[in-house]
Amino acid sequence: METDRPAPADSPRDRIIAAAARLLAENGREAVSTRAVSAAAGVQAPTIYRLFGDKQGLLDAVAAHGFATYLSEKADLTPSGDPVEDLRTGWDLNTGFGLANPALYALMYGEPRPGSVTPAALAAAEVLAAHIHRVAEAGRLRVDEERAARLVHAVGGGTTLALIATPEGQRDLTVSTLAREAVIAAITTDTPAPAAPGPAGAAVALRAALPQTSALSAGEKGLLGEWLDRIARG
Repeated sequence: METDRPAPADSPRDRIIAAAARLLAENGREAVSTRAVSAAAGVQAPTIYRLFGDKQGLLDAVAAHGFATYLSEKADLTPSGDPVEDLRTGWDLNTGFGLANPALYALMYGEPRPGSVTPAALAAAEVLAAHIHRVAEAGRLRVDEERAARLVHAVGGGTTLALIATPEGQRDLTVSTLAREAVIAAITTDTPAPAAPGPAGAAVALRAALPQTSALSAGEKGLLGEWLDRIARG
């Protein structure tokens, strides 16, 4: 008896997303045409436009669904006692997700649209920001959270896309490991901020903890946050 087959989708939206996801995984983005999806889902083409607006809206929904499913299946994303090690785990999971789902990953990151972020990419950014924030709270971040997240995103995503573009038999996965360690060395410290030299790390750690204090007014928190951000950025 088969147990790994997903339950049948009931609504037209679910059937359309499932059909588009199959076409994307099997034959790439070019295979996800309105005609092919409507035939595979058993709906009329106007239904796709009514539910998703256009083909890009459908592709965004497919990417968001795929990434949400991936996150729900990854218990390893649960925080451990070492936020820097969690960052390593998150990096490796991102690389593994990209190599296992190349078309979906390329859909999320391979064609950036300036000024527009897909729902899937936004969800991924929130996961990354949470990882980075835990590193900051532990006093292990040497740069501000926004800059750290942007660096991890740029290098991690670029490395994964490069590996996807390399024929499978020629891939060198140590490239991802080397990139990961270089980024971690650039943004983290070996010791918590109070014990590490320099004011930037201490400012980052205090900035991460600032929302937890009740001793300051909202205006005072805002002002102190601005000062700490300036110190963290050098």
